[in-house]
Amino acid sequence: MKAKGSKLVLAQQEPPVKFNAYKNNAGASPVMGLIEQIIEDSKKVESEATAAETQAQADYESFVKDSTALIKSLDEAVGAKTKASATAESELAESKGDHEAAVGELESLAAYEADLHGECDWVMKNFEIRQKARLQEMEAIQAAKAILSGAK
Repeated sequence: MKAKGSKLVLAQQEPPVKFNAYKNNAGASPVMGLIEQIIEDSKKVESEATAAETQAQADYESFVKDSTALIKSLDEAVGAKTKASATAESELAESKGDHEAAVGELESLAAYEADLHGECDWVMKNFEIRQKARLQEMEAIQAAKAILSGAK
């Protein structure tokens, strides 16, 4: 149905099968000719329908075969990607563990370095005082040795 302006126009559809136009059969009655024509047309329509059904069945079988192959390949791809994802996740977890261990070791080394730096700073700051104290100790020890040796 098509609307044309405000009028409604019906579109006439063409029948799916066209029969040949009726023709008079020479030497036979018109009814026999019509029946023979109908039989010929029916055989033609039947052979076309059979050919179409055979082609449709072949197309369907091809579609099913292609679909099955596609589904199988997609399932294999999903399996491979799932396996790759699991491998990547385990590697990520391992890498995170390694990273945490490395960070912990770096923090430990940084603390050790800070302790050593503090000790070095203390030694450098008190070096002269300690050196004077050592010299005084050495002089005192030498004086004690001298006294014990009998020196005056």
